[in-house]
Amino acid sequence: MLQQNDWAYTDTLKEHFMNPKNILQGDDVEEFDGVGMEGNLSCGDQMMVVIKVDRDKEVITDCQWKTYGCASAIASTSVLSEMVKGMTLDQAFDVSPKDVTKELGGLPENKIHCSVLGDKALRAAINNYFEQNGMSERVRREKTTLVCQCMNVTDAEIEEAVLEGARSFYELQEHTKIGTVCGQCKDEAEGLIEKYCHLHFGS
Repeated sequence: MLQQNDWAYTDTLKEHFMNPKNILQGDDVEEFDGVGMEGNLSCGDQMMVVIKVDRDKEVITDCQWKTYGCASAIASTSVLSEMVKGMTLDQAFDVSPKDVTKELGGLPENKIHCSVLGDKALRAAINNYFEQNGMSERVRREKTTLVCQCMNVTDAEIEEAVLEGARSFYELQEHTKIGTVCGQCKDEAEGLIEKYCHLHFGS
């Protein structure tokens, strides 16, 4: 039987999972200034984040969300929705999964990828706000670089694999099939593994 001290989560994370903040009630998003959606139900998690904005100050006054996701995804987005209230749009756009994990007091390493959905959906909501208000020049899209020409693997896919637990080139191949033809991308891919481990895990 699972005992209380068997939980692998911090008290802060458990609080945000058991009592999540700012959950969007219903499906009507007309009153919000920006709407962002990330993920895919067929693959597991899906996240919607909606924001209200003080247009004069460009400050987020409200952030709500709903998800089909695990405890880590729920807690991460709950705490994120609290963090960004009062932030400018630019400040909120730059909030990273590492910031969210720190606010939660840590996440099990194999659950770090769950904290990514919320901040991606938030960025999508901010971009949506810019688009809806005639500021398309301020939209910030994720730029990807093709690393493996043979298997069409990008740096974004390598980052996602690292977040899901890949720590070596062999493990990366299991996730993405990178380098299984000519192998010329191995050095670059290993450099990206190191970069993303440092970025997300500080190691």
